[in-house]
Amino acid sequence: MQINVTGQHMDVTESLSSYVNSKFEKLERHFDNVIDVHVILSVEKVRQKAEATIYISGNNVFADATHDDMYAAIDDLTNKLDRQIKKHKEKLKQHHKEEGRQRKHVIEEVEE
Repeated sequence: MQINVTGQHMDVTESLSSYVNSKFEKLERHFDNVIDVHVILSVEKVRQKAEATIYISGNNVFADATHDDMYAAIDDLTNKLDRQIKKHKEKLKQHHKEEGRQRKHVIEEVEE
């Protein structure tokens, strides 16, 4: 997984970059097919904003979070992305189960 961290109207420090990397490594344990992550950190007056796009096989996941503290915004962002990735993973699992049930039902009808 490749993580790109960029800053708008701010400099991305080493501590911010390492914090983002540590948070996004936790997301990868839920879903192994993460290809690329692009994180944008921005500052507008008092508001700190973090947004990210995760490119996973079959879909792109986007989320953003705003807070007074940049670290808190990154925490909120990773929580949102975590929920979205889990939801995407469940959709993939449920899709295959439904397909299997339909096939089994069709086979039973043919045998009768």
